[in-house]
Amino acid sequence: MNGNEIKIKLKLNLIAIVVATAGTLCFPQLLNLKGNTLVFSNSIISVFLWLLCLYAVNLSLHTIDLKDMRGWKIAGAFSLFFTTAMLFGVRLEAEGNVDFKDWRLWISLPVLTCLFMILVRKFWNFLSKMEERKESIAAHIKVPKAPTFLEKHARAVMFVFLILCWSTVLLAVYPGFFVYDAQDEYLQVASRNFTTHHPLVHVLMLGGIICAVHKVTDSYNLGIACYMIVQMFLVAGCFTYLILWLRRKKVSKAVCLPALIYFAIFPVIVMFTLCSAKDAIFTAALLLLLLVMLDMGISEDAFFASKTGMAFFVLSALTMLLFRKNGIYAFAVMVPVLLLYHKRHRKKMGFLLAVVFVSYFLISGTLAFVLHAHSEENQEILTVPIQQLARTYKFNKESFDAEDIAVLHEILPEEALVLYNPKLSDPVKFHFNNQAYAADRSRYAKLWIKIGLRKPLSYINAWLVNSYGFWYPDTIIDVYSGNTVFTFTYQDSSYFGYEVELPGVRDSKIPWLDEMYRRLSLEVEQEKIPIVSMLYSPGGLFWCFLFVFCYIFYRKKYHIVVPYLLVLLVWLTVLLGPTYLPRYVLIFWFGLPLFAAVMLEEEKFVKL
Repeated sequence: MNGNEIKIKLKLNLIAIVVATAGTLCFPQLLNLKGNTLVFSNSIISVFLWLLCLYAVNLSLHTIDLKDMRGWKIAGAFSLFFTTAMLFGVRLEAEGNVDFKDWRLWISLPVLTCLFMILVRKFWNFLSKMEERKESIAAHIKVPKAPTFLEKHARAVMFVFLILCWSTVLLAVYPGFFVYDAQDEYLQVASRNFTTHHPLVHVLMLGGIICAVHKVTDSYNLGIACYMIVQMFLVAGCFTYLILWLRRKKVSKAVCLPALIYFAIFPVIVMFTLCSAKDAIFTAALLLLLLVMLDMGISEDAFFASKTGMAFFVLSALTMLLFRKNGIYAFAVMVPVLLLYHKRHRKKMGFLLAVVFVSYFLISGTLAFVLHAHSEENQEILTVPIQQLARTYKFNKESFDAEDIAVLHEILPEEALVLYNPKLSDPVKFHFNNQAYAADRSRYAKLWIKIGLRKPLSYINAWLVNSYGFWYPDTIIDVYSGNTVFTFTYQDSSYFGYEVELPGVRDSKIPWLDEMYRRLSLEVEQEKIPIVSMLYSPGGLFWCFLFVFCYIFYRKKYHIVVPYLLVLLVWLTVLLGPTYLPRYVLIFWFGLPLFAAVMLEEEKFVKL
């Protein structure tokens, strides 16, 4: 080792010491210590953390390419976003707002960003080398053995296995989780009084099955259970297709078998498969669309030569749009991306996209016309502005003059504004005056802009606290705390709506298993288990997804980046929603095995 190399090594060691020390000093800013910093600072744990950071940073700086500026920029952007989310999130969880004048926040931001950037680059470097080693030995793979009976009948075996596992839970929570606007959707069919508040396809599917079964059997419970069974079959078909798709890509059994078990027993998967909300079918369609778009990117010419593949693209995309309105906005943004990326087949791509949107508007418009469904609601797309005005009115009422208050009360009366819940827009937006708003939209837009210019930080906090559960991993989901529903009152946790709304009635056949799902839904048991708690966290799984997204972007696997962009766009749409709940980002659970497979066995997804 020459003198120059020694100097470089000493500089890197010094940088490692500085970064590890600064990172350890700033680390409490990521923890919800509720003012008691001695919990961390007066603890030997801080010493262990410093030693671990020093080792990791020192190892990283000595083993990665310091001249790879592209990698540093992407890792830096990811780390900046992650650090900002953590620093903001811990304050929102502890205090309900971010104090933008807190100097500790702005000192910690660059320090922790630098620390995480180095660690992220090291991990990406490790993954890249692992993929290169796999590619180098790919030619020496042994000839596979003859398939066993289970492998020959894999589709049927996996499908039946999933149905049997879920059916056991269905008996425990019989007739299923009839919740999240389920009663409202059923009553629309029963009363023949329809609105476009919920997707009409789902309204007809849910209410139609229940009404039809009740007419024959005189049992609402059986009707609800029949809907659950139909949904089980649809979701099981989706998961079976995913695992078979992975096997066709030569993904190892070490990934596919755990994926099957995960789909069969993981509580979040099971709860939403047995839930009447539209989220399960929407997410299953989104997952299938991802697979189709990956096929499109991996083997573009073969895909556009296949009528079956193109039909599958149209069907999965159309189903996604018909079952959740935010899917329309996300997919609309994908239109120019798909047209630009698949420029060699732009005419066919444009035709497929046109078929999807024309079919969507034709089906939804026809249903609304035939069913005489009325639509006079604007508050769903105005959730964030409503929360911003309500928060500013509550905490900074002096920002409103007498004229402003009079205009505000035209759309949001006083009795609505006093119900402001930072984490949930429903109490305020329920009283929103749609008629007044529709009569003169510009009048209220001007009010919103005027107050926002006076109190911009209030507006920012209103939006952050209403959505931070989607990007802050340590969030305790308690948005419905204190709300009384049909059979219980939400308290510590609102993770899942464990409920059977009328006309259904809970009639468990396996009480102990039913109790387990009740506790997972309404108590914070899973949040008490380190590491495992992150598997239940919407924010935690979001960062897992974004880590994979940034990694494949760094590796220039754009044929994977483009489909994954759709997931990111769906996530962005829910940031403008009424609250943060797992149901809105269910794709992070449904797609977890796919995201893991792409990261662990990247060489199986090369562009042909």
